[in-house]
Amino acid sequence: MRLTVHRKAHFNAAHRLFKKEWDDTKNEEVFGKCSNPNYHGHNYELTVSVTGEIDPETGFVMDLKILKDLIYKEVEQPFDHKNLNVEVEEFKTLNPTAENIAVVIWNKLRNNLREDLELMVTLYETPRNFVTYKGD
Repeated sequence: MRLTVHRKAHFNAAHRLFKKEWDDTKNEEVFGKCSNPNYHGHNYELTVSVTGEIDPETGFVMDLKILKDLIYKEVEQPFDHKNLNVEVEEFKTLNPTAENIAVVIWNKLRNNLREDLELMVTLYETPRNFVTYKGD
């Protein structure tokens, strides 16, 4: 029997949406106030969902303590209270949109999960704006 378990987490981070090849006017046209040269921040809410078979010995799809620790190590520690553009290596060349942040998180977590488990990441940038990524 396949089942999905979920773990919620959050982090606060600043970012600026912009393309360095464009001038400030073009960046503001495309990204609006999210292109503020002085950056802006969000209280990101994250839901990580893992789907798989229930282990008959443990009753777990995945031990949620292990998932909690993985999210802390791979997401919360490197992203929380950081300027994503400046302090997080993945975003020094990648525009830190909610879409790109979700994909980066998915890749970081996917590399640490068993192959038989499916992974889905839902990232809320605001209570009304969120993205979901479940791999290619």
